[in-house]
This record gives sequence, C-alpha cells and structure tokens, in this order.
Amino acid sequence: MPLFWRMFMLNAVVLVVATALLPGPVTVSTPVLLTEAAVLTVGLAAMLVANALLLRFGLAPLQRLTRAMTTTDLLRPGHRPEVGGRGEIAELITTFNTMLDRLEDERATSSARALSAQEGERRRIAQELHDEVGQSLTAVLLQLKRAADHAPWELGEELRQVQETTRASLEEIRRIARRLRPGVLDELGLASALKALATEFGGGGLSVQHSLTGDLPELDRETELVIYRVAQEGLTNTVRHSHARRAELALTRAPGGVLLRVRDDGRGIVGAAEGAGIRGMRERALLVGAHLAVEPGPDGGTEVRLAVPVPARYPAHAVIPVRGPSMPAHAPPPP
Repeated sequence: MPLFWRMFMLNAVVLVVATALLPGPVTVSTPVLLTEAAVLTVGLAAMLVANALLLRFGLAPLQRLTRAMTTTDLLRPGHRPEVGGRGEIAELITTFNTMLDRLEDERATSSARALSAQEGERRRIAQELHDEVGQSLTAVLLQLKRAADHAPWELGEELRQVQETTRASLEEIRRIARRLRPGVLDELGLASALKALATEFGGGGLSVQHSLTGDLPELDRETELVIYRVAQEGLTNTVRHSHARRAELALTRAPGGVLLRVRDDGRGIVGAAEGAGIRGMRERALLVGAHLAVEPGPDGGTEVRLAVPVPARYPAHAVIPVRGPSMPAHAPPPP
C-alpha cells in the first residue's frame, strides 16, 4: 500500500474512534468534572501513543536510509542500507542503492582516468629529467673535471668543490626521477622495486625491513604499479608524520590474492583526519578492486593493509595506466 494511504488510514482510524465515542455513554459536563477530564486525558494519551508507535514503525526504514546517506563514502564502497518497509519506502531504498552503484562506478572510472593522466605526466617529467637535465649536468661535470685538471692548484680545488656540488645535484635529480617513474619496477619487477623502496627510505634514524614472499601469484603491470604506489605513499607518511624508528614493508600471498602491509612504531593516527595521501591510496585501491585499511598497529604506530584480489577487478570503462618507455634502472655514474 502506498505511504500516503497508510498515513491517511492511520489518522482516519484515530478520528473515527474519537467520533464514535461522542454518542456513547461518555459525556462531558459544563464545567468539566475531574473524572471526565481524567477519562479524556487518558483517551487522548492512548491515541497519541498509538499514533506515534505506528509512525515510528512505518518510518524506521527512512531513518536508516538517512543515516546511510550521511555516512556513505565513495572511497569505501560496498556499504548499502538494508531494503526494508513497503511500497515507496522500499522503492526509495532500492533506488538509492542503485544510485550508489552507479556513483561508485563513475568515481572509480574518473579516478582511473585522472591517475592514468598523472602517471603519464610523471613518466614524461621523469624522462625529461633523466635525458635532458641529467645529460646536461653530466656534460657540465666533464667540463669541470677537464678545467680542474688544467687549472692552477687553488683554482682547481674550487672547481673540484663545484664539481662535487654538481654531482650531488645530479644524484638528487636522478633520485627524484626514480620516484616519479621507477625504472626498476618496469625492468626488474615488483619485488626488486619494493626492496629498492625500503632501502631508499631507510636511514636518517628510520630502519625499514622488508619481507617479500617468493611464491606470489602473477600480477599484471597495473596491479604492480598500484601496490608500489601504495607502499611508497605509506612509507612517505611514516617518514613525514609518524616519527617512527622502525618500519616494516611486507608483501605476502593471501586467500584470493596478495596482501601488502606497511607498519611502523610511530605515534599512530588516532584522532588524525585523513589527508590527501591516504585518500590517494584509496583511489588507487579502487582501480584494481582492492581493499585498503589504515588503522593503529597491534603494538602501536600505524598499519596500512592493501588486500589485492587476483585477478584484479577493474571498474567498468576504466582507463588503466599502461606501460610506457621507461628509464634505465641504474644510470651510469657521473665522472
């Protein structure tokens, strides 16, 4: 029965009962006697309670739907309000769930396009840094070495200092290029890339241990890139925010796929709002149908867990980043 008619009949019943009592034995004197006032008060209270209970029961599914609307997060897909009630209420909840399905698919698709463009731009910038800026600085180093070899002793020492500064700048540019587009991931695979990532973030008071299972299932390149970027962002957050002394990077086989875990012994995330880094990890997880959890660790600190299904479940019409030309994993050392 439609909601309108159910509400109408509910109030009609109350009015009919009240009208039926008028010709009955219950009368009201003028002025109203105390017993008559008590009877009227009890009757009115009974009708109000009955009306409130019926309305509460009938509108309870709408309250659950309202809570679902205020707590739904497209970066945490899969949560749906239970379809309850009858008529328009059940139809409304079903329509809302259908809308969430469409919105999550569109969000995942748009995120895939944005991340694809981002990876393409990272690849282009890394290539330019490596090919153009890196080669220019290498040429400068050769010229400085030649000039220092033929210059007087005092001037030669100054040129060698400039040479060391230029060499450090070249190493920094190469490090930035590797972080933008890790050539080791394309050339040597995910395990080697994660080991290099742990080595890169280790130092400066932070010890990063890695544990990589050797019997991992075969992963496609897009899934490997998602795992690598989530691990990179997790370690970046550890360095920037956690003040940790130890961190662990682990990739193991799990039922139905693989599990990436980044754990530290820092100050944790209790009470901290999610920043752009964590939301970026969630968007990347959606690309391959993975589940991301960022929670306090069992012994304090923060633990990032990424459960990736194998094979990956891509959203409909998603544009997934494809492999492009990569840089050499290890460039030749400057002179």
